[in-house]
Amino acid sequence: MGKNEITGYEPLVDYLKQMIQQKQYRVLQMVNSETINLYWEIGEEIYRQQEEKGWGKSIVQVLSKELQKEFPGARGYSAANLWRMRNFYLTYRDSEKLAPLVREISWSNNIIIMERCKDDLQKEFYIQMVKRYGWTKRILSNFIEAQTYEKYLLSQTNFDLTLPKERRAQAKLAIKDEYMFDFAELSPEYSEHELEMQLVNNIRAFLIEMGGDFAFIGNQYHLVAGSKDIYCC
Repeated sequence: MGKNEITGYEPLVDYLKQMIQQKQYRVLQMVNSETINLYWEIGEEIYRQQEEKGWGKSIVQVLSKELQKEFPGARGYSAANLWRMRNFYLTYRDSEKLAPLVREISWSNNIIIMERCKDDLQKEFYIQMVKRYGWTKRILSNFIEAQTYEKYLLSQTNFDLTLPKERRAQAKLAIKDEYMFDFAELSPEYSEHELEMQLVNNIRAFLIEMGGDFAFIGNQYHLVAGSKDIYCC
C-alpha cells in the first residue's frame, strides 16, 4: 500500500452524493414553486385586464404571439396555456387550502387535476397523492380514469343519513383504509395467505395501488433478523 493511498473514503462519497441529490431536489422544488407562482400571476393579470377592458378570449392569441417573440426559447406561452393560467387563477383564488398546495406539484399535473376533477375535495385528494407518491401525469391520468377518488369514498357508514351533504365526503375519506385491494377479488373474510396469493397474482396492480415507493423482490423472500428466519412477500 502506497504511503499516500487513501482508504475508507466510500462512506464520505455516499454522504456527499446524498447531500447533492437532496439539494438538487430542493432546487427543483423551488423552481417549480416559482413557475406556478408566475403562471398564477399571469393568469390573474389576464383576468384583471379582461374585466377592465372588456377583452374576450382572443386576447391570449395576441399575448402568446408577443411573448413567444420576446422569449423564443421559452415553453409554456402558447395561447392554450395562457388561457389555462387564467382558469387556474380563477379555480383556486378563493381556496385558502388548495392555493398553497397547487404550488407543490408540477404544472402538467395541475392542468390534469384542474380540468378533470369536479370539486375541491376531489382536487385535494389527487394533489395530495401526487405530492406523496410523485405520480407522473400519465399515472395521475390512469388513477383518475380508474375513479380512485370515488372508490375511496365507498364505505359502510351511515354518513349519508347522519351528516350534512357538505361533510359526508370528508368523513368518508377520514375513515377509509389507505389501500384498496378490490382488484384481488377476495372473499369477505379473507385470510392472510389468500391475500398473499392474490397479491402475487396481481402484483402489477398491487404496486400501482401502493404508489411509487415499493418494488417486488419475490414471493416468500427469505430474510434473517437476528436469529430468526422471516419469509415475506
